[in-house]
Amino acid sequence: MTRALSTPPVISSGSLGSSPQPVLTAFGGLLLRPWEGSDAAPFLSAYRDDEVRRWHTRRPLTEAQVLEWFDAYHQDWRRERGAHWAVAREGGEVLGRIALRGWDFDDGVADVAYWVLPAARGAGVASSALATLSAWALDEIGFHRLELDHSTRNAASCRVATKAGYRLEGVKRSAALHDDGRHDMHLHARVLGDEPAGPSRATPAGG
Repeated sequence: MTRALSTPPVISSGSLGSSPQPVLTAFGGLLLRPWEGSDAAPFLSAYRDDEVRRWHTRRPLTEAQVLEWFDAYHQDWRRERGAHWAVAREGGEVLGRIALRGWDFDDGVADVAYWVLPAARGAGVASSALATLSAWALDEIGFHRLELDHSTRNAASCRVATKAGYRLEGVKRSAALHDDGRHDMHLHARVLGDEPAGPSRATPAGG
């Protein structure tokens, strides 16, 4: 059913899905690029890592299932529902994942999720990717507000969010179910015009 709005949409429908998903260059020699079939093995390995499993209850079990997820990711872009990137070195090594999901073009709102592989932790990979994606989404595409949440017990994710300019807005009580029970969740957000707190170079590769 079509909604009748008294205000125009913040982002015009069709402005993203009709073009290829971009590859973004990030600080530290990183690329944010669409997932490829050859990435299935490192993607699956992330969900066998205890730290990733601690915060993510939806997990692929096989490489074949990962490829189904990748296909759904590509459809999300075409249907303007979301975008999913591999965070990789320019040489191709996959270091992590970042996604911009739940696109609401009417209000200009979306939410962010990310993880990094064990070998990439503590090197600024997640905060660089988050700052780059945020600059692209806010400054180039025109989103007005980006949100992310994480368990209040996940101190590392809290540091990443803060470093990338996402202000802590409050606590969502008992908001998510993890393997060990329900967790309170921190809600962070970055709004267009906020001062970025970390590297935020978002340049299409080759640009």
